[in-house]
Formats: sequence, C-alpha cells, structure tokens
Amino acid sequence: MAKVKGLPYGVSRFEQIRNENSYYVDKTMYLPLLEDTSNYLFLIRPRRFGKSVFVSMMEAYYDIAKADKFDTLFDGLWIQEHPTPLKNSFQVVYFDFSKANNGLGDLELNFNNYCSEVLDTFINRYRDFYSEQAYHKIISTNDAGVKLNVIDNESHEKGYPLYLIIDEYDNFTNVILSDGGKELFRNLTHASGFYREYFKKFKAMFTRVFLIGVSPVTLDDLSSGYNIDWGISQDPRFNDMLGFSETDVREMFQYYQDNGKLLGDIDDMIEEMKPWYNNYCFAKECLNEARMFNCDMTYYYLRYRILYKCSPEEMVDKNIRTDYKKLKMLADIDRGNQRENRMSVIEEIAATGFVRMKLRSSFPAEYVTDDDNFRSLLYYYGLLTMGSSDFGEIKMVIPNNCVKEQYWAFMRDYYRKSAEVDFSELRDCIRLMARDGNWQPLVKLISAAYKENSSVRDSILGEHNLQGFFKAYLALNSLYLVEPEIELSYGYSDFLLLPDKVRYPEVVHSYILELKYVKPHATDDELAAKSLEADKQLQQYSSDKIVKRLCADTQMHLVKVIFRGAEMVICEEL
Repeated sequence: MAKVKGLPYGVSRFEQIRNENSYYVDKTMYLPLLEDTSNYLFLIRPRRFGKSVFVSMMEAYYDIAKADKFDTLFDGLWIQEHPTPLKNSFQVVYFDFSKANNGLGDLELNFNNYCSEVLDTFINRYRDFYSEQAYHKIISTNDAGVKLNVIDNESHEKGYPLYLIIDEYDNFTNVILSDGGKELFRNLTHASGFYREYFKKFKAMFTRVFLIGVSPVTLDDLSSGYNIDWGISQDPRFNDMLGFSETDVREMFQYYQDNGKLLGDIDDMIEEMKPWYNNYCFAKECLNEARMFNCDMTYYYLRYRILYKCSPEEMVDKNIRTDYKKLKMLADIDRGNQRENRMSVIEEIAATGFVRMKLRSSFPAEYVTDDDNFRSLLYYYGLLTMGSSDFGEIKMVIPNNCVKEQYWAFMRDYYRKSAEVDFSELRDCIRLMARDGNWQPLVKLISAAYKENSSVRDSILGEHNLQGFFKAYLALNSLYLVEPEIELSYGYSDFLLLPDKVRYPEVVHSYILELKYVKPHATDDELAAKSLEADKQLQQYSSDKIVKRLCADTQMHLVKVIFRGAEMVICEEL
C-alpha cells in the first residue's frame, strides 16, 4: 500500500516536495501557455501564494542537467503526458534574491557574493559543457560580473540556450526602499548602479527570462530596454496559476479523507475557510469567476485538522500575524515623507474595507508615494484584491479576515501611541456580551479610548476613523466574526457581530451595531435626525433575510452609538 503523501507546509522547493512524497497541487499545465506567451516574462503575486514552488518547478522542468529525473519528478503530473519541445533543453541560472542581502558587508559586496556562489554552482553543474579555461576563469574570480561575461561568451559561441529564473527579483531592492529610502534605491537602479548593471547583462545574455516577485517597482526602475509588456500579472489566462482554486482545495481534502487522515464534512470545512483564506482575484476579466485561496493558510488549516481532528482555534497562522509589518513598511517609505497621507489611506481602507482606484502596472520608486501608486502597492502586497469594476476604476477590497487582522493589528499599534486600551479588560467585556448580552461595558471602554485618542490627534475625527477605531478593537475577540459593512437588502450595516457557532456554539447573543457621527458643533436637531436615521436603519437591517439567516438561534441586539465629535452622546439598544 502506497504511503500517504505528506503535507508540504512551509516547504518552498518543488524537488523537495516530490522527492519526499509530499502532496503537490499540479500547476504544470501552465508551462505550454507561458512558453507561447513570450520569451521574457515577469509575474507579481503576494507572499504565500506558491511563487517559489512554481519557479523551482520551472527550473526542474527546463534544466538539461535534470533530464534523467524528469519521469521521477513529474510522475503523474499533467506535463508528463504533454511535454513541450523545450523540456530539459536549457542551462538554468536560478537566483533567489531574498538571499542576496545577507552578510556583514555592504550591499554591493553581499549581492556580488551571493551571485558568485550561484554562478559557481552553475559552472560545476554544467562543467562538461564548458572549456577548462572558462571553468577555471569562473572559479578563480570573485567578481560575479566577470563570471557572467565568461558564461555569456562561451555559451553563445557554442550555441547553449540559457534560461534565467529569478525568485523574489524585487526583494533586495524592496528592503532597501523601506530601510534606506528612495535616494539609495535610485543610486542602485539608475545610471551606473550595480543592480542595474546586472540587469543590463541579463537582457542580452539569456534566451528566456522569468522574473517573479511582489512589486512592480524594481522592474520599472531597471526597464531601460526591458519591455513592460512582459508582465502577465493581470493576464486572465494566468489568474489561477498561483494560489489554490476551490477545486484544488476540495481534491486535496478529499485525498486525505480517502486515506483516513481527515475527518469531518469537506463542504463545511471549505465554507469555514472561505472568509479567512479565500477571495483573491488578479484579473478584472475574472471578477465574476471563483476566487483563489492563499496556499500557506490552506496548508495551515488542513495540517491542524489532520493532527487534532478539529478546526484551529486561531484561524490565522502565527507566522502570518506578523505580516502587518508590511503595512508599517509601506507607511514608512521614504522615511516619513507624506506619511500622514498614506496613513489616511490605510485608515480609510481599514474602516470601510475597500477603496476605488486605477491599478498601476508599473511606476518608478520616486513616485511610489503618489496616491494611486501607493494604493497599487497595497494590492500587490496582497493587502487588497480586485472586488468589482466601477466605471473605469476597480473597487479594491480587503480580501478576507486573515488580511483584515493585519490591518486591525497595525491600526491598534497606531492608535495605542495616543491611547492605551487594557486588552484583558476588553476581552472580559466581550465575554459579557457573549454570555449575558451585556454590551454596554465594551462600547463604553472603546468609546473612552477613542475620546482619549482623538484629544491627541484631531485628524482622527470623522465617521470613517470612528468606524476604524471600533473595528480594530472589536476584532480582538475570537467569539464573534466581525462583519462590518456587510451588504444587505437595505444597504450596508456598520457592524454585524456574528457568533462563531462552529467553535463557540454556547454563544447565543448577536449584534447589529450602528455607529453615527456628527461634527463637534452639530446642533441638537442634527443629532436627533442622526439618531432617527440610526433607528430606521437598524429596524431595516434586523428584518433582512440575510441577517435572519446569519443570526438564527441567537438573541439579536440592535445597538446605536452616536458621537458628537469625540464624545459619545447616545448609547442605546432598540
């Protein structure tokens, strides 16, 4: 009996997955399509979407030195039965630039040292193809540029096709952009910057090139002679190439269930996962098609179900919880210049869950803080995804609860600079809501913190910022699914707090919370009008079919909270 395949949680190399008999979601059917698209391609996808596994699969497929391993590595996969003429026909140079900024030396030295190590490995792998003179010249020099020149000259002379694959092509420069500022970045990628010089060599040297990363910034700055039409990031043909489709997830779960490793109803598991890990779309032509799952989070959930026979209590992997640092990096680009503008964008998205914009396919680093460019970066980093088309613009939305937690964690850190909230007291208040239906202590605790925060930062005043503040702290609870701005028959509810009945069936209280804001100098009549508006909306929401279905078997509480400026002036349950 065949051994059950292992789960490749945390594994990023294709050959390791195949050699260790781990489960592999087949993506090899995209290879012919990539070949027919262009000899020079680059693709952008967020982190944890299987980029490294995919490009290492490409390396294994095209490497002439691995021809004898083809049937072993690709056994049972689509490409084994449909090989292309280019199979195992290249000498492959494979860089992972996330490793190019390690070491004690300066940036150029570290980069040179890393590239030299890769090229030494290259010439040893293909030693039989090269002359002894070329081999010894490459091994004897520490200059990666010289090594490239020797390989280039001899491979062209002898007619060897070369394939360049770069994983995380932008990692090296993105780190510089966040830590060193735009001036250092520009010095590297413009004029005679060493990074730019390498890419000039790459352009003329390789028969085929495939670059993959998370941002279009680097390529734009290196693009003298690099045609931006190489990009396939928004090409609908490749929308499903990385990440997992629902079909992929279902087949994987079914495999482990058929082999006695997974218990429970697969449909229920997928429905539980969707709000947390699903909803990614990378092409506007695919807006009405099924959305993609995040690979790492899917593995995290499945691994937990296999090991412990139940859903994880924490739906977000601790390794992803630290990803909110990406927001800090983006907010701090260029050492704080225009930071408040960027913070306003992040606050708005955290409060409303969406933003309308024109997606930029490329832009130079010096314009990275421009409004649409900055919003585009949030998309490329996986902090937004395509929601719908809206009269020439795209409505970008926060993809799922996993990413929402990143926004809320970031905003809590931001707010806590002005006002501390006792997290232990807050969780006690949430338990009161869930157990006794006593919601007032929680609302009063968050409202007091909001007032304290607003007294320090006048810019926090406003309905979006009020909603964002409440959302950031309500999200700390694990008993409720916080569904702000859920679309109902009569519009959008501010907050629909749904008990997580899968993990906490004992919670029997649900809430619709309507937050209203009037300016600090609003009249009593304006305040009364806003209160009546809240009453009407709460009554409409409570009769909505969606709400009734989601809140079945719970006692529903309709709560209105109205602020005049930073002061809570009405706090009532209908």
